[in-house]
Amino acid sequence: MFSEEAFFRRHKILFALLILVVLLTAAAAVFMWYLAQGPYHDYSLDLMLPPPGDKTPPGTLQVGVGIRDITPNLDLKDSWKDVNGNNKYDKGIDTFVDKNGNGKFDGVWIAGFGTNRPAKEIHDQIWCRALALRNNGVTLVMVTFDSIGIFHNYFVKIRKMVNPALDISHIMFSSTHCHEVPDTMGNWSFAFRITFRGEELDVPIFGYDEDYMDLICQSAKEAIEEAVQRLQPSDMYCTHVQAGPDGFIRDSRKPEVMDLNMYLFRFTEQGSDRTIATFVNWGNHPEALGGGNPLITSDFCHYLREGIERGVPAPNGVQGFGGICLYFQGMVGGLMTQLGVTVPDRDRQNAYKDSSFDKAAALGLNTAIVACNALRSPRVWKNENPRLAIAAKTYLAPMQGIFKWAVRLGLLHQGYYGQGRAKSEVNVIRIGDVCILTAPGELYPEIVQGGVEARAGRDFDIPPQEVPPLREEMEEKARMAFVIGLANDEIGYMIPKSQWDAVPPWTYGDDDQYGEENSGGPDVALTYHHVALNLLKKMNASLP
Repeated sequence: MFSEEAFFRRHKILFALLILVVLLTAAAAVFMWYLAQGPYHDYSLDLMLPPPGDKTPPGTLQVGVGIRDITPNLDLKDSWKDVNGNNKYDKGIDTFVDKNGNGKFDGVWIAGFGTNRPAKEIHDQIWCRALALRNNGVTLVMVTFDSIGIFHNYFVKIRKMVNPALDISHIMFSSTHCHEVPDTMGNWSFAFRITFRGEELDVPIFGYDEDYMDLICQSAKEAIEEAVQRLQPSDMYCTHVQAGPDGFIRDSRKPEVMDLNMYLFRFTEQGSDRTIATFVNWGNHPEALGGGNPLITSDFCHYLREGIERGVPAPNGVQGFGGICLYFQGMVGGLMTQLGVTVPDRDRQNAYKDSSFDKAAALGLNTAIVACNALRSPRVWKNENPRLAIAAKTYLAPMQGIFKWAVRLGLLHQGYYGQGRAKSEVNVIRIGDVCILTAPGELYPEIVQGGVEARAGRDFDIPPQEVPPLREEMEEKARMAFVIGLANDEIGYMIPKSQWDAVPPWTYGDDDQYGEENSGGPDVALTYHHVALNLLKKMNASLP
């Protein structure tokens, strides 16, 4: 039998253990609550500049460019040997040099296709590029990253890092959505497989690199400040041209709705033909290298920018413009891709269907040729009255399924706002006769172009909800209008609700289509459409 002393000692130990469990549980709950809140939970925008009634006359448009290299340094990461040669890290098969002695492989994980794909080498540098515009008392900076996508909180962080003395009115960010660059979303590191609701899912368990995100934020800050510091009087020339579909792009999901136009600007020193910057907007996934590539590259974007800046050599080449080229992604939901497309080389002797650097180069250089010729064509018009105006609004996007829980647990897109909602952002930008609408993910073009369908077999027995097409309002007072995708956020595919098709019967053929598994849910696009339409109306009402 226990003595009385032993009895009390035993119960003290049990009580202490109970207190420890309670404290650990409370600490875990507080930690998860902190992750769910996110670092900028109270941040919000409801911006309209110039304010209604402002009569500041537009003067000369000033333009500046900043650029920073965001290529990862592979020497700081573990080197590895791909024993079975499949360009994926297979634990227990492949070997690595544990440089920091933590007992696990720390590589640079390439984003965009499957997990477990660490980089072996650098093929070409990847970039953060910033374009600053100033006129009529408004300063706008537009930033593009060679990135798969970046969550909203990081963009808020960058805005807060920038020197306030520069008097920047607004900063808009976008990712090229390249599928051959480091993971900036935490989805593509080393993973194990689970079954969720009958589907097999890869769950990343380590590899998200906060140090790399710090590099991106610091580089963006510097590029933004450099762009503003280099502002100079400029002339702005605009045009658009069709690129594709043949040899360039396809819509891999029905209904086939595409905006094939490439929207182009050239900014020159005022009164001169000397180029400061060129601007390209076109909706096409940068994924010509496919999912087996182990090299860091910006895919066809690299060749497109090089071709516009430096020119494309013979045969069938074109002279470049110099300056800095900035590529901003367009509407890529649906999805817009060159996978499965045969891309001819400019020599007209070779063509590439399979994923390769030859295909990426052919696509990028062919696109550069189309852009350069368009910017020298009679269709170019000068933006004679480049008055700047900005509308920006944060809103709550309803997330469902696994995305809802990932947000709620602070694993992805930190910042939970009840009922599965995540904070995101929409911008409308006017540069004189140009209207730019931003989308915080991969927008299905039919939401802008028109053509949303409601076919038999759809999951929701409703007519098309995302009406009218946003382009109607975008072009109400604009000569040229387009969408920048993956802007200020990345919330995945934005699918019209009447086209949501996650369970049989399928609306097209005998099988499902790709898309729903990478979407936050059937109400994401509908909510966006409502916010974007109202913001466009607000902007149009404020214009002189």
